[in-house]
Amino acid sequence: MRRFHLFEFEDQAWFPDIIRDAGTAYLEFVSRRAGQSDALAPVVARAVEKSPEHRIIDLCSGGAGPIPSVLAALPDLGDPPVTATLTDLYPNHEAFVRVAKENPAISAIHESVDATDFPEKLSGVRTLFSGLHHFRPEQAKSILRSAAEARQPIGVFEVVARHPVAMFAMFFVPILVLFTVPLLRPFRWGWIPLTYLVPVIPLFILWDGLVSCLRCYTQDELREMTKEIGSDDYDWEVGPIELAGAPFEGCYLIGSPRRASTSPDAPGNA
Repeated sequence: MRRFHLFEFEDQAWFPDIIRDAGTAYLEFVSRRAGQSDALAPVVARAVEKSPEHRIIDLCSGGAGPIPSVLAALPDLGDPPVTATLTDLYPNHEAFVRVAKENPAISAIHESVDATDFPEKLSGVRTLFSGLHHFRPEQAKSILRSAAEARQPIGVFEVVARHPVAMFAMFFVPILVLFTVPLLRPFRWGWIPLTYLVPVIPLFILWDGLVSCLRCYTQDELREMTKEIGSDDYDWEVGPIELAGAPFEGCYLIGSPRRASTSPDAPGNA
């Protein structure tokens, strides 16, 4: 299935925060209830082990996404303990505050952070959970290239795919939204009329969900990107993510600076 970079409401600067925040809160809720951390944590751990700081700088965090659940599911990686910093181009401020209060290992940057213009002052493992598909190929490559040039690890994780079943499942999302909006946190009363009187939020999440499937990069496309970036001292690993109960696979990409002990003949791409 060909990749289409169609329009997503969430990406638009003019889009109302109250609606966008409902979408990111919904994604955080689904990630947590679906137990995605069980599939993500082992791969994230491999990326974190590449960084002496054991610090995650999460890009495109939305409503915090799977970060809290992933941190809880990480194996003991020793000292220092793993911490995470949430960032986003359009931060969900209330969600960031709530998550940081609940977990002292998580902090947040409330100013806008553009993943294509990564702040030099931040160091650690850069992660994007269901975030790379928001960027066109040249932008996505620039995000990966930035990490390689800074010799910082990066992990990209997608839990949806350009798969007919994934797209078909999206048509049931509006029904799920009707049941889950009262359970989203931090809850906003303004979501009620936008869900049950005029179904703006269910239709927004449906559209952006379908487009996200069409935008997702395949494993082969991620491998091709890393080949085009190239580096003599930076390694790339691409592979599948097995999602419990799903008839399709997600995928991941890990980039990391090559350690001095690594053989120069080691492959740069898996």
